[in-house]
Amino acid sequence: MLRSWDLLCCLWALHLPGAGEGAAAGREIDTAHYRERVKAMFYHAYNNYLENAFPYDELRPLTCDGQDTWGSFSLTLIDALDTLLILGNVSEFQRVVNVLQQGVDFDIDVNASVFETNIRVVGGLLSAHLLSKKAGVEVEAGWPCSGPLLRMAEEAARKLLPAFQTPTGMPYGTVNLLHGVNAGETSVTCTAGIGTFIIEFATLSHLTGDQVFEDVARKALKALWKNRSDIGLVGNHIDVVTAKWVAQDAGIGAGVDSYFEYLVKGAILLHDEELMSMFLEYNKAIRNYTKFDDWYLWVQMYKGTVSMPVFQSLEAYWPGLQSLIGDINNAMRTFLNYYTVWKQFGGLPEFYNIPQGYTVEKREGYPLRPELIESAMYLYRATQDPTLLELGRDAVESIEKISKVECGFATIKDLRDHRLDNRMESFFLAETVKYLYLLFDPDNFIHNDGSAFDVVPMPYGECILGAGGYIFNTEAHPVDPAALHCCRKQKEEQWEVEDLMREFLFLKKSKKSTFKRTADHSERESQTASANVSSERSKGEMNPEKNTKRRIPLLSCPNQPFTSKLSVLGQVFLDNT
Repeated sequence: MLRSWDLLCCLWALHLPGAGEGAAAGREIDTAHYRERVKAMFYHAYNNYLENAFPYDELRPLTCDGQDTWGSFSLTLIDALDTLLILGNVSEFQRVVNVLQQGVDFDIDVNASVFETNIRVVGGLLSAHLLSKKAGVEVEAGWPCSGPLLRMAEEAARKLLPAFQTPTGMPYGTVNLLHGVNAGETSVTCTAGIGTFIIEFATLSHLTGDQVFEDVARKALKALWKNRSDIGLVGNHIDVVTAKWVAQDAGIGAGVDSYFEYLVKGAILLHDEELMSMFLEYNKAIRNYTKFDDWYLWVQMYKGTVSMPVFQSLEAYWPGLQSLIGDINNAMRTFLNYYTVWKQFGGLPEFYNIPQGYTVEKREGYPLRPELIESAMYLYRATQDPTLLELGRDAVESIEKISKVECGFATIKDLRDHRLDNRMESFFLAETVKYLYLLFDPDNFIHNDGSAFDVVPMPYGECILGAGGYIFNTEAHPVDPAALHCCRKQKEEQWEVEDLMREFLFLKKSKKSTFKRTADHSERESQTASANVSSERSKGEMNPEKNTKRRIPLLSCPNQPFTSKLSVLGQVFLDNT
């Protein structure tokens, strides 16, 4: 095990291409060349998915066919959609939008992962919706507060809401898209599966005006915070009914990772001091109990004693997250540790035993994960350190050499002998290729510094979009934070009109009970008002004093059918309870 930063620097120098005389020349990376290589990687994978696997979720590259994995959504197509635009392919983006509108159905009898459906499907559709105008899609009136992809994202998210109906507010891990949570469904969920909703669900609430999404996401976050240990750590798995920790290993990797990621990114997206303060408290405990020589180990959540001295490939997102809070020096040190593992194997094994300096049995694979590349992209934006481009170069070279096959790119089953597995996960196109391309493309619109933007006319004025500051969800789907401020006034105006109409109907009913009308015209008018009031009574809207406090619209989209409001156990979401 590396015991000091000085020793690590020495070892690092020995591993650099061209170390010694002429090393500086070896460090120069032709970004344009590798940008085109990455684009070619994308299309080799994407075209083979379309030719051999669509409409299945994922490509099986060794047998050149497809399989459903996370719910039968044509998942790779949804996951790859915003990558198409980042690569500049406007026409294919437009075509895929039409294909998805016609072909994706969420009313299916499928048991789906709540976590994966949210980050891949809801996140992918939301991102594509917000990028539609930039991609030349003809958007409908009211965009970005309405649109077909937004309605699809909302429909998918509503299918997940039954999972949150637990005593703690923490969701079940799996839900049936047609029937809700199955009887006998396990109540044990990983921490990440509970704390990874605030980006997508808050975005939905801001765009549609329906607060239920953000409310359930916040309740789940706060439940995890409430149940942290006395030393400030959270475990790996918890019972969402009893709030008892089932797996008490605490760390930053698998089963926990995106919970911490969403506290930081949610805080940035929503300007939320509470979420950031939660993360900063966790960060203190993580540094105190899990950090050793710029590695992060797994410890017992109540005692802080080491339980697993391993590095997991999923932990490689951490340096990128550190860069978002300005902790660049620590981020670079940890990144260089992780990069030494990559250079040892040509990829990151799922588990790496730090003291032994080798893979862990049955965890030797590399499914082309993006996390180390993601961190390189963030850190390069912050530092311009050429070492980070070298990681990108190494990733392109090793993935093409080890993983590329005739029908796409295959998961590496074992990094020791480079055996392959018959799967290409959708995140390869959503994340790995995207982060590689953005690392080599400093002028991409995603990196906009605010010097350019789009002005979208709205009923109440103008809305600024595309000014940069995109927040990536954990599946690398970018969300434009400015969009969250585009719809609030429009929804508030809608609420005001609804309140006035209810008050008007209430006054008409009162007048009817006081004055008897005899004329036929007056009688018909009274009957009409009475029918309207009866309709409002059925929705629980009789008290005008209550109505003045109401801040959730009847419909989340003006042209959305009322039946889509029916969600959890047949309840109608008409308020924020």
